[in-house]
Amino acid sequence: MDILSQNEIDSLLDALSTGEVQIEEYQESKQIECKKYDFRRPNKFSNEQLRTLQVLHGVFARLLSSFLSGYLRNEIQVNVASVDQLTFEDFIRGIPTPTVLTVFSAPPLKGTAIFQFDPMFLFPVIDLFFGGSGDAPSSVRELTDIELSVSRKLSVNILNNLALAWKDIVQVEPAIETVETNPHLHQIFSFNEIVVLITFSTQVGETGKGFFNLCLPFPLLDPVMSQMSYQRHYSSRDAAVDERDKKRLHHWMGFPMVDLTVVAGQSQLTVSDFLQLQEGDVLLLNRKVEQDMDVFIGENLKYKAQAGRSADQLAVQITALVEGGKDV
Repeated sequence: MDILSQNEIDSLLDALSTGEVQIEEYQESKQIECKKYDFRRPNKFSNEQLRTLQVLHGVFARLLSSFLSGYLRNEIQVNVASVDQLTFEDFIRGIPTPTVLTVFSAPPLKGTAIFQFDPMFLFPVIDLFFGGSGDAPSSVRELTDIELSVSRKLSVNILNNLALAWKDIVQVEPAIETVETNPHLHQIFSFNEIVVLITFSTQVGETGKGFFNLCLPFPLLDPVMSQMSYQRHYSSRDAAVDERDKKRLHHWMGFPMVDLTVVAGQSQLTVSDFLQLQEGDVLLLNRKVEQDMDVFIGENLKYKAQAGRSADQLAVQITALVEGGKDV
């Protein structure tokens, strides 16, 4: 800020009184550009923290896709569609009825959060659970008690996958507090509370498209806000862990002893022929010269190799990795 001297102030007042400087021109030259700010809806999450949440729940979406596909024996895709911050009132207003709201706690974090499941995601999943084809219903209806029970069981499995995705930020033990079907009957949070709304798009089979939401209030995430820096958590932290893991790996790799066996081939002999074997005898093996030999680590076939020499020693050269007894 520039501070005017007394002489400059006197000169300015004289110029204004004589008309040499117009007040309107002076005011226009001193205007400051302002940015609108809504004090009722402050932004409590930075863009970097929102990006970190998007990456974190992208991992959750992949874990959940793999789990649901195996659990329900059908291809199910889950992806992060958007990550936004808004008031709880705006979130509640946008929820259709009927729906399923799973309110859960996540100790040691204080407070609760919400999973909101769209019927177009939930009904095909329930249909698959009972052995159906996973078709979406022609019209949305209220869920039966049995369907709500299945939804609660599904929510438990989803929360377990959420805990796996969150473990690098904080170790939580999610637990269901209540399951609601009408979002307007209970005021779970204050309407002015700022929440992060993470929307997941879902694809059940080829036709069933739906979504579900994860609503995380600011008080729940506040204790771990400092860890939600993408650069800090996914760059510097990973580099430090990698270096620590390398040292630990180098240390422990020097201790274990393993049995390494190379099988050149096999041949069948009678007991009589075996007892008469002498140095210099030639055995016909079941493997050609150009074929790779088997390398066993303990009792497990791990590699393929070719015979050769290293200086004056017999040696083998690894040519392929074997998994499950098949070349890859």
